[in-house]
Amino acid sequence: MLWSLIKIFIFVAIAVALAFGLAWVLETPGEVVIAFAGREWSLTPVGTLIALVVLLVAAIVVLKILSFLYALGRFLLGDETALTRHFSRARERRGFNALSDGMIALAAGDSRQAAKKAAKAERLLGRKDVTGLVQAQAAELNGDKTKAIGYYKTLLEDRRTRFVGVSGLMRQKLEEGDTTTALALAKKAFALRPDNPALLRTLFDLQSREQDWSGARETLNASVHSRLLPRDVGHRRDAVLSLADARVAAEEGNTARRNDAALQANKLAPTLVPAAVLASQVLVEKNMPRKAQKVLNRAWAANPHPDLAAAYAAIVPDETPQARRKRFESLISAAPRDAESKLLGAELALAAEDFPGARKALGDLAETNPTTRSLALMAAIERGQGAPEAEVRAWLARAIDAPRGPQWVCEKCGHVHPAWIPVCEGCGAFDTLAWKTPKVEETSSHAPASMLPLLIDPVEGPAEDPQDASDEGEEGQPSAATA
Repeated sequence: MLWSLIKIFIFVAIAVALAFGLAWVLETPGEVVIAFAGREWSLTPVGTLIALVVLLVAAIVVLKILSFLYALGRFLLGDETALTRHFSRARERRGFNALSDGMIALAAGDSRQAAKKAAKAERLLGRKDVTGLVQAQAAELNGDKTKAIGYYKTLLEDRRTRFVGVSGLMRQKLEEGDTTTALALAKKAFALRPDNPALLRTLFDLQSREQDWSGARETLNASVHSRLLPRDVGHRRDAVLSLADARVAAEEGNTARRNDAALQANKLAPTLVPAAVLASQVLVEKNMPRKAQKVLNRAWAANPHPDLAAAYAAIVPDETPQARRKRFESLISAAPRDAESKLLGAELALAAEDFPGARKALGDLAETNPTTRSLALMAAIERGQGAPEAEVRAWLARAIDAPRGPQWVCEKCGHVHPAWIPVCEGCGAFDTLAWKTPKVEETSSHAPASMLPLLIDPVEGPAEDPQDASDEGEEGQPSAATA
């Protein structure tokens, strides 16, 4: 605002000065005499000013004519001139207009028009680095993958478009299902642009699918360093990668690497169930049972899971059912209202042959959340309390058709997994498995094997029919009460 006022003031000052100057010239008496070649011209002050203006305009016109003649001479001699530059600019303008039309056609989904305009732009501009991408994408849209690959390979020749070319070839290989070649191309693209967000996501997904855990960690660190991922998400993914690396090390017999990776995974994500289980095993092997129990307690408080209970039982494998029940009180108290805690309490009471205590621990879970496991527990409780065989069979019949309850489910595609793994088998997504009930429940045809020892354990009560035991068997994980 202030600068605008200053400019207005300056303009007014100049106009006033010119007006005063012109008035002074008009009011000043006298004349201007020009003598040249024996002749004289007498001019008034105003006439002198007009003559000077005319001479100035004439001089400018003459200079322009001379400049044009000079440029014409250079043009005839083949040199670059303003005239050639004029035609070059016009050609370039038409080329960029064609390129713009091609990009608009590409966005509108008109592959034929996009290819036509891109070819015209290439002819006018002669710039493959500018037009190659539009031509490649137009070929992709038209379904001509051979042409698209050819255009992307052309882009590799220029360092400015090399990244675009490599990325385009990588996408083509991904569409073909050639993940190995796509991974190699992604690594080349990463070397060119290590901070590209889309590339980092693609590279990480490919490395995790190919179980290249060390490479995936490098990509993850680059993503966190570039602030493309929040730090807490980076820690969680780093924990999953450490856990995956620990499993590989265990398969290879590298105990030291397995121990370090397992403890690192639990440190980064204390509530990750498989990491807590493996870390507890490592601590038990190092004769640190109290620390192992602390690790499992912390994970149970956030995510109660049968694997945590089994690992908790494995800390002291030879204890009596009564001693185990007492030791598990600290674990159950970490999440007393969770369904898993109630099921675990009922299992422990059954193992100690405390059938009323098992019924109390289970509560109304068999009615409010009937699953194969809770209903099988009710059958065991009823049998232990001496209920009629028909009543026990009724509970078992309900258990056969009941849903299994929580499982490892991919939150992206809904695929159900029998055990936790870093990468979903259904969609290939990384770290998307959650312990929850699937949306579409699959009914179980048999009671889980974790309940089998409770049902066939020699307890006081009616004799068990061998046919019942055969109906109840199924493969599964041992429960904490019988581990």
